[in-house]
Amino acid sequence: MTEVEWPPPRRALLPDGRLHLQDGPIDLVIGLEGARAAVIEAREAAWQGLHGVLPGLSRELALLRAPLMGRMPAFTHPVAKRMAEAAWPHRMHYVTPMVAVAGAVAEHVLRAIIAVPGISLAHVNNGGDIALHLSPASTLRVGLVEDPARPEPSGLAVIRGGDAVRGIATSGWRGRSFSRGIADAVTVLAARAPEADAAASIIANAVDVDHPAISRARACELDPDSDLRDLHVTVEVGALPEEAVGTALDAGERCAEGLLARGLILGACLRLQGRLRLVGAAGVLAAMEQVVVPP
Repeated sequence: MTEVEWPPPRRALLPDGRLHLQDGPIDLVIGLEGARAAVIEAREAAWQGLHGVLPGLSRELALLRAPLMGRMPAFTHPVAKRMAEAAWPHRMHYVTPMVAVAGAVAEHVLRAIIAVPGISLAHVNNGGDIALHLSPASTLRVGLVEDPARPEPSGLAVIRGGDAVRGIATSGWRGRSFSRGIADAVTVLAARAPEADAAASIIANAVDVDHPAISRARACELDPDSDLRDLHVTVEVGALPEEAVGTALDAGERCAEGLLARGLILGACLRLQGRLRLVGAAGVLAAMEQVVVPP
């Protein structure tokens, strides 16, 4: 049987000089700094790096949508392998490798970029999940968005070249992926983007409480292809009493602290209905306390 030929990813330069790459559901916005020749070469490397990712993942999609248990599945594509590796530490929950897909794709393209000499700073943003490369002297200010319907940042995180943070991800019930919890947004800082992506989803799921103001539905009823299958996901969250908000944030904070203790994250910002919790290693937490603006 002849394999279907996939069209190449689409690319365009944005007015501010960032590169936009799009291939099916993969939508990347890439910022680059460095020598002019290096930036031009890195744009091409990013586009080439995205080639083959979507068809490669599509060939392993059934296994990528299956919950992790028992032993690590044998994946072929490097992005699929990275997804499974990032999800594996969370297998005590119902989790599939899809929990880390956005961060793994972002990191894959970033690796193609930083193979080009002369790039001092690069960030690959895949729908809010970001893979970073910073030289020791570089600093990057990242906006924290609580509601995708209102993309203006409600806070900032400052990442410096000397920090260990190289991955940022945000999850919550308002996001583009289903969530089992009620967090408006959970932003995670980690050493790598796939790990940040997986952890953000796990913590966002943990920010939860039972209350009549919360509406849920089975994931398969909302999307027959969802990897969450029959599990209930959050559809709407109405106004909650302060006690319920506190209980939900307490649960999320305990989860985040557990992941921090295991070395899986460096910091996390949890938001729910105007209240905020910060969890992090001392240096990361101090930086976040200086720059995060409560809603």
